[in-house]
Amino acid sequence: MRIDKYTQKMQEALQGAQDLASQANHPDITNEHFLSALLDQGEGITRPLLEKIGANVDRLRERLRSELEHRPKIHGAAADLRLSNELRSVLDNAEKEMSKLKDEFASAEHYLLALAGADFPAAKLLKDLGVTRDKLMQGLQQVRGSQRVTDQNPEGKYQALEKYGRDLTDLARRGKIDPVIGRDNEIRRIMQVLSRRTKNNPVLIGDPGVGKTAIAEGLARRIISGDVPDSLKQKRIIAMDIGAMVAGAK
Repeated sequence: MRIDKYTQKMQEALQGAQDLASQANHPDITNEHFLSALLDQGEGITRPLLEKIGANVDRLRERLRSELEHRPKIHGAAADLRLSNELRSVLDNAEKEMSKLKDEFASAEHYLLALAGADFPAAKLLKDLGVTRDKLMQGLQQVRGSQRVTDQNPEGKYQALEKYGRDLTDLARRGKIDPVIGRDNEIRRIMQVLSRRTKNNPVLIGDPGVGKTAIAEGLARRIISGDVPDSLKQKRIIAMDIGAMVAGAK
């Protein structure tokens, strides 16, 4: 274990796991403590990654809480808290996952990949919720894309779309977008432009309130229903909040 090769969020999770174990008078720091600390992080990658692959994060938190409540307690052990052998093993394997992905710092996704491939009780919790290494790799590709972990604060880089945008296709998939009536011609024209090999950047121009966003939402619904050319299938439409992106920029 090399703490200096951990991202800031991983180091914070280690401290959070220690605090959880200390407050509960547990004899050591386990994977359950560490995974709980990762899930508690406000802007970490753990929750978005698990949600991306369809895992019930709230259910996982409940299971972790139950497991920790049933752990033996030793009063006065806080000063001598150590990492359990199981947690140390998973953290060591997380560094191997880091190397496989050609990253420079060990991050939460490396820990999740290592835990999913382990045979410990905390790993069984993930498996019970359908979390596998293959699914994590697929979700990681969506959340992180081609970004590599090259510094100790990588989350802000590869979660920019989640921070500053709304995924209209995801909203359409979940039934959060109403049907668009009377805009078939405009939606069809946008699909034609997007399907070009060159000059494929459609621009919608109009006064506020005339329905520009509705056209984009209509296209998102068509993508989800499969009523688009092959070149547009499985694509995403992100509505960016430009004001939030440039806030504070000079």
